[in-house]
Amino acid sequence: MSDRRLEGRRVEITDPVTITVNGREVTAQKGELVIDACERNDAYIPRFCYHPRMEPVGMCRMCLVEIDTGRGPALQPSCMIPVGADMTVTTDSPAVAKVQDGIIEYLLINHPLDCPVCDKGGECPLQDQSMAYGPGESRWVEEKRHYEKPIELSATVLMDRERCILCDRCTRFASEVTDDPLIHFIDRGANTQVNTFPGEPFNSYFSGNTVQICPVGALTARPYRFKARPWDLETTESTCTACSVGCRMTIDSSRDQVLRFNGVDSDPVNWSWLCDKGRFSFEAVASEDRLTEPLMRSGSGAGSTLAPARWNVALDAAAAAIRGALDSRGPAGVAVLGGSNLTNESAYAWARLAKGVIGTDQVDAQLGDGLPAEVFDLPGATIDDVCAPGGTVLYLGPDPKEELPVLFLRLKHAVLNDGVTLVQVTPTGTSLSRYAAASLHPRPGETAALVAALLGGAAGSDVGGVPAAQLAAAADALAGGFSELRVVVGRANLAESPAVALAAAAAAFEARPTARFLPVVRRGNTRGAVLAGLTPGRFPGGVTLDDGRDQWGSVWPAVPEQAGGDADAILAAAADGKIDVLILLGADPLVDARDRSLARRAVAATRTVIALDRFATESTAQAAIVLPVAGIAECDGTTTNLEGRVSTLNARVTAPGTARADWMVAADLAELLGCTALADDGPAELWAELQANVAALAGLDAAALYTADDADGLVVDLDAGTFVAPAPPAVPAPNAYSSRLVVNRVLYDGGSTVAHMPSSASLVRDGAVVLGPDDVATLDVQAGTRLTVSSPHGSVSGPLVVSAHVPKGTVLIHHALSVDPSPLVSAADPVCDVRVEVA
Repeated sequence: MSDRRLEGRRVEITDPVTITVNGREVTAQKGELVIDACERNDAYIPRFCYHPRMEPVGMCRMCLVEIDTGRGPALQPSCMIPVGADMTVTTDSPAVAKVQDGIIEYLLINHPLDCPVCDKGGECPLQDQSMAYGPGESRWVEEKRHYEKPIELSATVLMDRERCILCDRCTRFASEVTDDPLIHFIDRGANTQVNTFPGEPFNSYFSGNTVQICPVGALTARPYRFKARPWDLETTESTCTACSVGCRMTIDSSRDQVLRFNGVDSDPVNWSWLCDKGRFSFEAVASEDRLTEPLMRSGSGAGSTLAPARWNVALDAAAAAIRGALDSRGPAGVAVLGGSNLTNESAYAWARLAKGVIGTDQVDAQLGDGLPAEVFDLPGATIDDVCAPGGTVLYLGPDPKEELPVLFLRLKHAVLNDGVTLVQVTPTGTSLSRYAAASLHPRPGETAALVAALLGGAAGSDVGGVPAAQLAAAADALAGGFSELRVVVGRANLAESPAVALAAAAAAFEARPTARFLPVVRRGNTRGAVLAGLTPGRFPGGVTLDDGRDQWGSVWPAVPEQAGGDADAILAAAADGKIDVLILLGADPLVDARDRSLARRAVAATRTVIALDRFATESTAQAAIVLPVAGIAECDGTTTNLEGRVSTLNARVTAPGTARADWMVAADLAELLGCTALADDGPAELWAELQANVAALAGLDAAALYTADDADGLVVDLDAGTFVAPAPPAVPAPNAYSSRLVVNRVLYDGGSTVAHMPSSASLVRDGAVVLGPDDVATLDVQAGTRLTVSSPHGSVSGPLVVSAHVPKGTVLIHHALSVDPSPLVSAADPVCDVRVEVA
C-alpha cells in the first residue's frame, strides 16, 4: 500500500509556466502557489498555517523564501504568491535560513517543551521543523505562560492552550470548510488563544479534522489521548464504511487494537476530511460488547436463552434449518436481508449462496429504507462530476450533512467556490438550503410531479403545494444548465414508499435524457451489494432473472426459478408464515425497518432466524442462531461507494474471539449444503468470478487498486445499465384535515455503532415532533409542548420542536431516536397521513 501524504493534491498542468527553483528550471501550473510548485519539484518549504484545502493566510511566516520576479529577490510568504513566468525562487539561501531560525525561536518562546508527554510527539511538524530549521537551543530563560489544561472544546476534542501557535488552521477549517464557526481567536496580543463562546461547544460533525490538521499538540482527540506513540503504530490505508461516500483513511493500530482513523487526501472523494462518526467509529471496533462466539437458542418459549456454541455445531444447525425450509417450502422459504455493509466479495459470496446454491431470490441488501435497484441503471455521475465548476445540480436527496457528511462538504464547496448552481427539491429544508439557488418543498409523495413541472416547462401553476412563483424562480435557476444537469437522487423521506424517490428520478430522466445521476444511499456498500446480486429480481451486474438465467446457470450450481420481493415484501411474507428461515446479514429490522410493527411480526412468525452481526441487537435477541462476524479493519476486500468507485478495505487487526469474515460463513454453509466447489474460494477468487461475469466491472484492474496511482479507487462503468422507468406509485390526494409525515435520519442516532462509541454516545439527541411555524401557530402551542401524532396504524407522543425548515402541513420525526415514528408507518402505504393534537 502506498505511503501517500495525508495532505496535498494532484495538479494537472494545463497552462504551464517555467520558473527557477534553487537554480533548476521547473514547470509549474500558472496561478498555483509557490509553496505547492516547489514541493512538487522536490523543494519542500516548511509551513504551519498553510493547508492545501484551505485559503492561505500567511500567518506563521515559516514559509518565507526569496522570490525574484524581475525586480530583485525579496523575502515573501510562498503560500500567498502565485507563480509567474520566469520567476526565480530560492528556498535555501542564508537569508531564508536565518528567517526560519528566528520564526522557530519565536514560536518556542511560550510553547512548552513537553514532547515526551504530548500526543503529537513523533509526528509533530513543530518538533520536526525545530530540528531541521531551528536554532538548536533557546535564549529564552523567562517563565513560559501557563493555562488550565486541557479544556473541552467538545465531547471529543480537547485543547491544551499553551501549545497553540495561533496558526489559524482549526478556526479556518471551522469557518471555511464546514461553515461551523464555533471556535475563534479570543483576547489580544500575547494572550490570544483559540476557544469557544461560553455555552457553545465545538459541536461540529467534523471537529476531529481539526485534531488531524493541528501542526502541534494543542488539539487532541479524547478517544486517542495518551493511548500510543506514533512509532508504536502500524498503519494501513483503507476506506471508511460508516456511510456510502467511501472516504479514504488510514487505520492505526498497536498491539492488535485499532487506536485511530485519520483521513487521506483522496482528490475524487474526501479531500482528507472525515466526519466525526466515521473518524471515531474505531471505538466500536474495539468495543468490549463485540460478539466473540456463536450463540444458539436453548429452551423454548419465553424462557429460552441464547447460549455459546461451537462453530461447527452452529453451522450444522443453520444448514439443517435451511434444508428443512427447502424440503417444506422450496427455495422461496429461505430469505436473506441485509448485506449493504459487507465487502463486495462477501456480498457476492452470499448472493451466490442464496441464488446459486439455495435457489432463492428472496434477497435484499436494504431494509426498505434505501433506493430501488433500478436507480443504479440511470446514467451515472461521480462526485467530481456533480461538483464540477459551473455545473447545475438538482438535489433530490436526504440532508447530506446528516447522512453523507463529506458529500455535504463537497457540495457546499462547489456552490461557494466553483460556481455550481444548486436547486433543492426536498420535503423539508436541509443543510444545503442556505447555499441553494432555490429550495422547493413539495408535499410528501408529490416530488415526481414537481420535478416534471420544474424540468418540463409547466411551471405556471402550484404543484405539490409549492406556489407557482417559487416554481418559476427555481426553473429560471436551472435554465442555464440543462446540458450539464446533474441530479442527486436519494431517499429524503423514510415514511414514503421507495417508489416515490424512484418516480422522481424517472421524471428527471424523462424530462432531461442527457442528465447524469448520482444515487445517494446511507449504508456503506449498498451499491456494491446490489451490483453483487443482493437484490431481488436480478443477478449480479443488474441482469434480470429472465435475461441472465443462461449465463449464471453456467456459473452457479442453481439459479432462482421465480423472482423474489424486496425487504418490505419479504417481511410481509414472513409475517404471513411463508418464510421458514430468515438470514440477517448485519441487519437489525426490529430497529431499522421503517415499518417496525411488520418487522416484529415477521421475526416472531419465522421458524428460524439466523443473524450474522458484530453486536447484540434487538434482532439478534430474537434469533435462533447468532454468528459473530468480522468488521472494518478486520478483513480484506473491496467496497463500492455511492458513485460506483471500487476501493480497498484492508485488515489491520484480528477479529475478536472466533468471529469470521462473512464470506467464510457463506462458504461453510455452501459446503454443508452439498456445494463443495465454492468452499475454497477466498476474496481474490470471489472478486475474479464476479468481475468476469459483470459487464460494469470488466474494465477494472483489481491489482491497480493496491498501487499508489489508483489507491483512490476505480469507477465502474456508469453506463452499463439500461433504465426502464417503472409505473409510478398511486399517491392519494391530500386531506385538508391531515398533515403528511416525513421521517429522516440524523448522524448520531440510536444505532449500534454510535451506541458503542463511548466518546460520541452522548451526542445522540432526544427525539421530538418537529413542526413549522405556521402549524405551531394553528395549534397555538409553545416549543416543548407534548404532542400526539396519530395515523390509521398507531400513535406516538413527543415534545414539540419548532423549525423553519418544516413547511406547512408537514410533520417531521427523526428516525432511530427516542420518539419512534414506526407505529405511524405502514410499508403498504406510499405516504403517511397523520394528525397532530396536544397530548
